[in-house]
Amino acid sequence: MKNLLITFEGIDGCGKSTQAVHLRNRLESMGIPVLLLREPGGTVIGEKIRSILLDRDHGEMAPATELFLYLAARAQITAERIVPALKSGTTVILDRFFDSTAAYQGYARGLGLDTVLEMNIVATGGVIPDQTFLFDCEVPLARSRLSSVTDRLESESDEFFERVREGFLRVSRQYPSRFFVLDASLSPEVLSDRVYSAVVSRLFS
Repeated sequence: MKNLLITFEGIDGCGKSTQAVHLRNRLESMGIPVLLLREPGGTVIGEKIRSILLDRDHGEMAPATELFLYLAARAQITAERIVPALKSGTTVILDRFFDSTAAYQGYARGLGLDTVLEMNIVATGGVIPDQTFLFDCEVPLARSRLSSVTDRLESESDEFFERVREGFLRVSRQYPSRFFVLDASLSPEVLSDRVYSAVVSRLFS
């Protein structure tokens, strides 16, 4: 059995965080060592950066500032948590990783998909997911799943999230070998089973 780096992606409200927890629980029940982390965050430094990024008082944040803050948090979690876990034989599940930055900052903010993806490779030291699950969700459905209290990113316009969704789909088409695109309108149980089956087939292949 091998260990994997598995990432969960999608627009806010797509259900990816719930599915990441489901997968962690199912793998742990099999006795498989697994670490679940979220981005931005996962480290003391990363959580402080997260608080800056998501604070609604920071509405004036420039797109480039936003990008570099995400990259800084990613560099820290990769060096401090992800790489050591993978070296120890642990499967790592990430609730967001660099494809989110490509979709949000690269595409939706207009900074350039290829440019942002290249910068992410620098931030991660070349660490790339083995498998990425994209929960593709129509914006109205995603909005209906969010709480009434939203953070800085969640409070963006529907038009912004339509661009983010398109950004994710463009990235998934660019890297089809590692992307598994799922219809986020399916039931949580069906989604959980599909994710689990795909991961197990990779773990034991």
